[in-house]
Amino acid sequence: MKLGDLKTTDIEQRLNITLSDTDREKLEGMRQSKSNDIIPGKWHCFDMPFQILCGDKNTAGVVYDILVPYKALMKSNIQIGWV
Repeated sequence: MKLGDLKTTDIEQRLNITLSDTDREKLEGMRQSKSNDIIPGKWHCFDMPFQILCGDKNTAGVVYDILVPYKALMKSNIQIGWV
């Protein structure tokens, strides 16, 4: 079971990071609010478990590449996966 619909700003708060405006805009532009049938090029973030689920592997790579520079600042872990 997965619960939640976190926005990019919610992810920043949960991880205790501040994304650059460019990174925030890029992530928010790929966000899908509906959790079912996540389409390629989009992602949805669940609160429980704390996971960004992407519509394809390439999108997961883009999300990873955006977040990895902030990893030393993150106060918790987040999973990134794809369907």
